[in-house]
Amino acid sequence: MGKPTWRTALSDRIPGGRDGRRMLTVTFVDRIGSGLWGATATLYFTYAAGLSTAEIGALLAVSGSVGIAGPPLGGLLADRVPLRPLLIIVQLVRAVASLALLTTTDLGLLLAITSVGSLGDRAASVLTKLYATRVAGSERVRYQAISRTAMNVGWAVGGLAAAAALTGGTVTVYRWLLIGDALSFLASALFTLGCAEPPSAARIAAKSTPALKESAESALNEPTPDESAPRKTTAPSPWRDRRYLTYTASEAVLFLDDSVFKIGLPLWAVTATNAPHQLVPLLLVLNNVLVVLFQVPFARFGATPRTARTSLWPLAGAFLLGGAALAASTVGAPWFAAVTLVLAATAFTVAEMLHATISWELSVVLAPPTAQGAYLGVHGLAQAVQRSAGPLAVTAAIAAGPLGWLGLGAGLAAMCGAQHHLVRDRGDGALSVAPVTVSEH
Repeated sequence: MGKPTWRTALSDRIPGGRDGRRMLTVTFVDRIGSGLWGATATLYFTYAAGLSTAEIGALLAVSGSVGIAGPPLGGLLADRVPLRPLLIIVQLVRAVASLALLTTTDLGLLLAITSVGSLGDRAASVLTKLYATRVAGSERVRYQAISRTAMNVGWAVGGLAAAAALTGGTVTVYRWLLIGDALSFLASALFTLGCAEPPSAARIAAKSTPALKESAESALNEPTPDESAPRKTTAPSPWRDRRYLTYTASEAVLFLDDSVFKIGLPLWAVTATNAPHQLVPLLLVLNNVLVVLFQVPFARFGATPRTARTSLWPLAGAFLLGGAALAASTVGAPWFAAVTLVLAATAFTVAEMLHATISWELSVVLAPPTAQGAYLGVHGLAQAVQRSAGPLAVTAAIAAGPLGWLGLGAGLAAMCGAQHHLVRDRGDGALSVAPVTVSEH
């Protein structure tokens, strides 16, 4: 036999083999387009569409609210229809929505178009996660870590390309960047065509006898939430699963690190500390670099359900350290403020990477295999809710001063402890969500 080629070696290192590698390409190309558009969206709506600041705010708020429905809707459909064509359709919808923005400056039409695009964006996010879950199997956390690295690199490439293009500063440039965003979705759809349809316990169970349903679940090596419970003839609904909904609510709180980086840390640095303002973009660069370098090694903290649950304790420590460092950054000389801000940025980045790893594992193992798409879709609401409520929580911490950051860090650490209690070890290495009752201590 001949020596393995570099392609074979790469396929062996990436969970999911060829399909996993192709989906990583989809993720990378998708994020390049997102980087192009994310860096220029406000400029496009201002100079090309002629909207006022208030109109742009309303446009983004409404479309973001509509987009919240994307994860549960996408996950629900993925349990009923083949995943690959569904993902292709969503990518094409995103492409059409991007191109449609070029056709009008009417605020009402722009609201409708951006809402459709936001719905597609959020649905695509949960569908790609579900594809990874199905194709990578027990190595899903490592795959998601690699995928997140590809996302960050793709976003950086798109952002740098947009920055270079914007030196022209013309309306035509904004339009071409929007076209580039649409082309990234079209390219993603084409790459997805080359991927195989992953196995789905939900669709197998829907067409099988009870005995074959049990075989399908065993084949995917996913523990059910309660092995002793009688099997149902219909797939369970996450909307009737108070335990999983409680877990998802706790996730919405732990995703606050996103708002801390995008809103809290920059505002705090320039309004409450003596640190030089030039440090702010460098802190965001530090976040991106650390994620690219360490997200894959951090996958070990979610390698098994038990490891993921145990990792909630170092996650609590990272949140506490980040909050304390931000509180301390108001004291002393500019150099001390800069050091504590760097420490805070590092701590919250560690928290971001840890929580991403823990969340990828727990959100999957706590979901019944026959309703995995629906459950992951509901879990996707955690990030959507955080994007809406997170800015309010972070600005409230800023308004409260150093004690606000200490309180936020302590609150996030306490939520880690609560989730550790909520997600219980059954004693056989598998996890279940602890019942939520008024008598429980």
